Amino acid sequence: GDSSVALQAQEETIEMKDVFSVKLKRRRFAGQKKGGTLLGITIFECLNKEENKLTDCAVHLHNLSEDHCQSWFRHLKEILNGFQNRPKSLKVFVNPSSHKREAAHVYYEKVAPLFKLADIKTDVTVTEYEGHALSVLKECELQAFDGVVCVGGDGSVSEVAHGLLLRAQIDAGKDTDYVSKPVRAPVPLGVIPAGTTNILAHTLCGIKHAVTATLHIIMGHIQAVDVCTFSTPSKLLRFGFSAMFGFGARTLALAEKHRWMPSSQRKDFAFIKTLADLKPEECELSFLPLQIPQEDSHEKDRKKKERIKKGSKDQWQKIQGHFLNVSIMAIPCLCSMAPRGLAPNTRLNNGSMALIVVQNTSRTEFIKHLKRYTSVENQFNFPFVETYTVQEVKVQPRLKSGPDAKENMCLSAASAEGHYPWNIDGDLMKEASEVHVRVHPQLIDLYGVNTDDLEGSQATCNCI
Repeated sequence: GDSSVALQAQEETIEMKDVFSVKLKRRRFAGQKKGGTLLGITIFECLNKEENKLTDCAVHLHNLSEDHCQSWFRHLKEILNGFQNRPKSLKVFVNPSSHKREAAHVYYEKVAPLFKLADIKTDVTVTEYEGHALSVLKECELQAFDGVVCVGGDGSVSEVAHGLLLRAQIDAGKDTDYVSKPVRAPVPLGVIPAGTTNILAHTLCGIKHAVTATLHIIMGHIQAVDVCTFSTPSKLLRFGFSAMFGFGARTLALAEKHRWMPSSQRKDFAFIKTLADLKPEECELSFLPLQIPQEDSHEKDRKKKERIKKGSKDQWQKIQGHFLNVSIMAIPCLCSMAPRGLAPNTRLNNGSMALIVVQNTSRTEFIKHLKRYTSVENQFNFPFVETYTVQEVKVQPRLKSGPDAKENMCLSAASAEGHYPWNIDGDLMKEASEVHVRVHPQLIDLYGVNTDDLEGSQATCNCI
């Protein structure tokens, strides 16, 4: 600095594992793209803020020597290139129709500049129709990329994750109609939230924040995550992370019929309308428990045992009855409306699923149950809610019994046409037959969770 100004030396330590880019700093005139007066180097650091938020920070080191700065620049770049899992090339999918059609803005204004700063090459596909990303993933040369990124909502992410895993089965020569032991996805998946609820992004990062999700990708923070297969007796439907049958699925089906409405209004309308017309689904649930659940009371335990029929020697169990909602989730499913998660007792990679069964009850009691999701109270502490930790689940819809023949005929026709809706990761699917759900441990790597044991150089930079 200027020798005429008294400056107090203040030492700051930067760990190289927190640095994601280094650039030569030059002063350029307007319109000048190359050259310029050398000022020093700039180090770009990833900082942890409160509430799981990450942000980028620039540290300027001033020096006018070209040789000195070039030496530091090369040395720091060598260190950064030595970190594992940090991507150099990414395939990016942007869904321009997500939420308020803001995905393209989120990517080009917030995400792309950080990728460019980190010297990550990108190949961007702006999807034009449902299934576009899936068709691209089936054909593209995945070995040219270190990872795949999806900018969109839960439905978009589900499609890309399904495409990645389906491509892995095709490359491995597996039969994609029936996948009992799927192979892992070849590259990690990054999720940039640009939808309405963004459950997967929120679960991975603990927050809905595009910059945080981007920095997790740049820093190579990778977490192995469990994935479910959803199948009928004859075919694989898709890979996914969570599903709802009953209220959660019928709400989504009604919302999809009103696509002409704005996103938030559409979902609010569908929620209220489905709640007003609340009806249980009659079905049979077969499941393979991972462990014996701990019951809250002897009475609840007795009632559950009366309803569970023992299966074969592999300990399959069955429940048949009228259920308002059935949730099957391999991840906690955090979102702003459910800060503890829709399935708070499961984890990202513990090799199990949470089966949450809501029996038929009054609308008032069901609303009390739903309201608990928005608080820190236990949403399962109701006599009509049962939870299990399972490895596999089979859901077989049944026709409603009773004297109303006309209703049964309608239901039979709906079943024949495949009109039983399923909400799989925010995506609507309709199936008439039994749906078999299996969990497959750590089937895909996702960017997002900092495990605090990242491999690489522990070199630090001490600067004045």
